Amino acid sequence: MSETTIVHLLRHGEVHNPDQILYGRLPGFKLSDRGQRQALTVAEAVATHDITHVVASPLQRAQETAAPIAAAHRLDVDTDDRLIEADNQFEGERVAVGDGALREPKHWPKLVNPFRPSWGEPYVEIAHRMLGAIYRARQAAAGHEALCVSHQLPIWTVRRFLEAKRLWHDPRVRQCSLASLTSLVFEGEELVRIVYSEPAGTTDPKVTGA
Repeated sequence: MSETTIVHLLRHGEVHNPDQILYGRLPGFKLSDRGQRQALTVAEAVATHDITHVVASPLQRAQETAAPIAAAHRLDVDTDDRLIEADNQFEGERVAVGDGALREPKHWPKLVNPFRPSWGEPYVEIAHRMLGAIYRARQAAAGHEALCVSHQLPIWTVRRFLEAKRLWHDPRVRQCSLASLTSLVFEGEELVRIVYSEPAGTTDPKVTGA
Protein backbone atom coordinates (compact mmCIF):
# COMPACT_ATOMS: atom_id res chain seq x y z
CA MET A 1 0.00 0.00 0.00
CA SER A 2 1.13 3.59 -0.68
CA GLU A 3 2.23 5.63 2.29
CA THR A 4 0.23 8.69 3.28
CA THR A 5 2.03 12.03 3.43
CA ILE A 6 0.38 15.35 4.31
CA VAL A 7 1.82 18.70 3.28
CA HIS A 8 0.22 21.58 5.18
CA LEU A 9 0.39 25.03 3.56
CA LEU A 10 0.15 27.55 6.38
CA ARG A 11 -0.46 31.21 5.70
CA HIS A 12 1.54 33.46 8.04
CA GLY A 13 -0.11 35.37 10.88
CA GLU A 14 -1.16 39.02 10.94
CA VAL A 15 1.59 41.54 10.15
CA HIS A 16 2.37 44.84 11.86
CA ASN A 17 1.47 47.27 9.07
CA PRO A 18 0.27 50.59 10.51
CA ASP A 19 0.49 52.40 7.16
CA GLN A 20 -1.69 49.78 5.43
CA ILE A 21 0.61 49.37 2.45
CA LEU A 22 1.09 46.38 0.19
CA TYR A 23 4.40 45.17 1.59
CA GLY A 24 4.92 42.16 -0.66
CA ARG A 25 8.57 41.11 -0.46
CA LEU A 26 9.76 44.22 1.34
CA PRO A 27 11.98 43.45 4.37
CA GLY A 28 11.21 44.38 7.96
CA PHE A 29 7.54 43.41 8.18
CA LYS A 30 7.14 41.34 11.33
CA LEU A 31 4.16 39.71 12.97
CA SER A 32 1.89 41.92 15.04
CA ASP A 33 1.03 40.91 18.60
CA ARG A 34 -2.11 39.30 17.21
CA GLY A 35 -0.05 37.53 14.56
CA GLN A 36 2.23 36.06 17.22
CA ARG A 37 -0.82 34.77 19.09
CA GLN A 38 -2.13 33.25 15.86
CA ALA A 39 1.17 31.43 15.34
CA LEU A 40 0.99 30.03 18.87
CA THR A 41 -2.62 28.95 18.31
CA VAL A 42 -1.62 26.99 15.22
CA ALA A 43 1.32 25.47 17.08
CA GLU A 44 -1.11 24.22 19.73
CA ALA A 45 -3.55 22.95 17.08
CA VAL A 46 -0.93 20.82 15.34
CA ALA A 47 1.00 19.77 18.46
CA THR A 48 -0.16 16.17 18.18
CA HIS A 49 0.38 15.93 14.40
CA ASP A 50 3.16 13.80 13.01
CA ILE A 51 5.13 16.77 11.66
CA THR A 52 8.71 15.90 10.78
CA HIS A 53 9.61 18.82 8.50
CA VAL A 54 8.94 22.57 8.85
CA VAL A 55 9.91 24.96 6.07
CA ALA A 56 9.08 28.62 5.47
CA SER A 57 9.33 31.47 3.04
CA PRO A 58 12.43 33.59 3.71
CA LEU A 59 10.32 36.61 4.68
CA GLN A 60 10.31 37.58 8.36
CA ARG A 61 6.59 37.11 8.94
CA ALA A 62 6.73 33.54 7.63
CA GLN A 63 9.82 32.65 9.64
CA GLU A 64 8.20 34.02 12.81
CA THR A 65 5.02 32.04 12.14
CA ALA A 66 6.99 28.83 11.65
CA ALA A 67 9.16 29.21 14.75
CA PRO A 68 6.74 28.08 17.51
CA ILE A 69 5.52 25.15 15.41
CA ALA A 70 9.04 23.93 14.75
CA ALA A 71 9.95 24.38 18.41
CA ALA A 72 6.96 22.33 19.54
CA HIS A 73 8.19 19.45 17.38
CA ARG A 74 11.88 19.98 18.22
CA LEU A 75 12.68 20.80 14.62
CA ASP A 76 14.66 23.50 12.88
CA VAL A 77 12.94 25.79 10.38
CA ASP A 78 14.15 25.12 6.86
CA THR A 79 13.87 27.89 4.25
CA ASP A 80 12.66 27.52 0.67
CA ASP A 81 12.69 30.63 -1.50
CA ARG A 82 9.93 29.13 -3.67
CA LEU A 83 7.44 29.76 -0.84
CA ILE A 84 7.99 33.54 -0.99
CA GLU A 85 5.23 36.10 -1.58
CA ALA A 86 4.34 36.91 -5.18
CA ASP A 87 6.28 39.72 -6.81
CA ASN A 88 4.14 42.85 -7.25
CA GLN A 89 4.86 46.23 -8.86
CA PHE A 90 2.71 47.98 -6.24
CA GLU A 91 4.98 47.06 -3.31
CA GLY A 92 5.19 49.93 -0.84
CA GLU A 93 1.95 51.53 -2.07
CA ARG A 94 -1.55 51.78 -0.65
CA VAL A 95 -3.74 49.81 -3.04
CA ALA A 96 -7.23 49.69 -1.52
CA VAL A 97 -9.99 50.20 -4.08
CA GLY A 98 -10.57 53.94 -4.54
CA ASP A 99 -7.47 54.79 -2.55
CA GLY A 100 -3.78 55.37 -3.05
CA ALA A 101 -1.86 54.11 -6.10
CA LEU A 102 -4.88 52.85 -8.03
CA ARG A 103 -6.16 56.43 -8.38
CA GLU A 104 -2.97 57.61 -10.11
CA PRO A 105 -3.05 57.46 -13.94
CA LYS A 106 0.67 56.60 -14.09
CA HIS A 107 -0.15 53.19 -12.58
CA TRP A 108 -3.09 52.33 -14.86
CA PRO A 109 -0.97 50.63 -17.59
CA LYS A 110 0.04 48.05 -14.96
CA LEU A 111 -3.61 46.96 -14.75
CA VAL A 112 -4.08 46.19 -18.44
CA ASN A 113 -4.12 42.40 -18.08
CA PRO A 114 -5.71 40.94 -14.93
CA PHE A 115 -5.47 37.41 -16.30
CA ARG A 116 -1.65 37.15 -16.26
CA PRO A 117 -1.51 39.51 -14.18
CA SER A 118 0.31 42.48 -15.74
CA TRP A 119 1.21 44.06 -12.38
CA GLY A 120 3.21 41.18 -10.98
CA GLU A 121 4.46 37.62 -11.11
CA PRO A 122 2.45 35.45 -13.53
CA TYR A 123 0.02 33.09 -11.81
CA VAL A 124 1.37 30.07 -13.66
CA GLU A 125 4.91 30.80 -12.44
CA ILE A 126 3.64 31.11 -8.87
CA ALA A 127 1.89 27.75 -9.18
CA HIS A 128 4.93 26.01 -10.63
CA ARG A 129 7.39 27.23 -7.99
CA MET A 130 4.96 26.38 -5.20
CA LEU A 131 4.57 22.88 -6.62
CA GLY A 132 8.34 22.48 -6.50
CA ALA A 133 8.37 23.46 -2.82
CA ILE A 134 5.45 21.13 -2.08
CA TYR A 135 7.09 18.14 -3.76
CA ARG A 136 10.35 18.79 -1.91
CA ALA A 137 8.48 18.96 1.42
CA ARG A 138 6.56 15.78 0.58
CA GLN A 139 9.80 13.98 -0.08
CA ALA A 140 11.40 15.30 3.12
CA ALA A 141 8.44 14.10 5.24
CA ALA A 142 7.52 10.94 3.32
CA GLY A 143 5.05 8.90 5.37
CA HIS A 144 4.60 11.76 7.86
CA GLU A 145 3.54 15.42 7.73
CA ALA A 146 5.32 18.56 6.52
CA LEU A 147 4.35 22.15 7.25
CA CYS A 148 5.19 24.93 4.77
CA VAL A 149 4.65 28.57 5.77
CA SER A 150 3.87 30.79 2.80
CA HIS A 151 1.55 33.64 1.79
CA GLN A 152 -2.04 34.10 0.70
CA LEU A 153 -1.66 34.50 -3.07
CA PRO A 154 0.88 31.67 -3.57
CA ILE A 155 -1.19 29.26 -1.47
CA TRP A 156 -4.47 30.15 -3.17
CA THR A 157 -2.89 30.02 -6.64
CA VAL A 158 -1.37 26.57 -6.21
CA ARG A 159 -4.61 25.27 -4.69
CA ARG A 160 -6.55 26.45 -7.76
CA PHE A 161 -3.90 24.87 -9.99
CA LEU A 162 -4.23 21.53 -8.19
CA GLU A 163 -8.03 21.73 -8.41
CA ALA A 164 -7.75 22.37 -12.18
CA LYS A 165 -9.42 25.79 -11.90
CA ARG A 166 -8.48 28.92 -13.81
CA LEU A 167 -5.74 30.81 -11.99
CA TRP A 168 -7.06 34.36 -12.38
CA HIS A 169 -9.70 35.08 -9.75
CA ASP A 170 -11.40 37.67 -7.56
CA PRO A 171 -9.08 38.29 -4.56
CA ARG A 172 -12.11 39.07 -2.40
CA VAL A 173 -13.20 35.43 -2.41
CA ARG A 174 -9.92 33.70 -1.58
CA GLN A 175 -10.35 30.97 1.03
CA CYS A 176 -7.06 31.57 2.80
CA SER A 177 -7.42 33.37 6.13
CA LEU A 178 -4.50 34.45 8.26
CA ALA A 179 -2.82 31.43 9.90
CA SER A 180 -5.08 29.06 7.97
CA LEU A 181 -4.07 25.58 6.85
CA THR A 182 -4.53 24.23 3.35
CA SER A 183 -3.60 20.56 3.79
CA LEU A 184 -2.64 18.41 0.81
CA VAL A 185 -3.09 14.69 1.44
CA PHE A 186 -1.00 12.38 -0.74
CA GLU A 187 -1.15 8.63 -1.14
CA GLY A 188 2.29 7.94 -2.52
CA GLU A 189 2.70 10.60 -5.22
CA GLU A 190 -1.04 11.01 -5.85
CA LEU A 191 -2.92 13.95 -4.34
CA VAL A 192 -6.15 12.44 -3.01
CA ARG A 193 -7.75 15.40 -1.22
CA ILE A 194 -7.34 18.97 -0.04
CA VAL A 195 -8.54 19.96 3.43
CA TYR A 196 -8.93 23.59 4.56
CA SER A 197 -9.06 24.66 8.22
CA GLU A 198 -8.81 27.86 10.26
CA PRO A 199 -7.35 27.10 13.70
CA ALA A 200 -6.91 30.83 14.41
CA GLY A 201 -10.31 31.90 13.05
CA THR A 202 -11.55 33.60 9.88
CA THR A 203 -10.18 36.88 8.51
CA ASP A 204 -11.25 39.13 5.65
CA PRO A 205 -9.19 38.41 2.47
CA LYS A 206 -9.65 42.05 1.35
CA VAL A 207 -7.84 43.64 4.31
CA THR A 208 -4.54 45.26 3.27
CA GLY A 209 -1.70 44.19 5.50
CA ALA A 210 -3.24 40.78 6.18
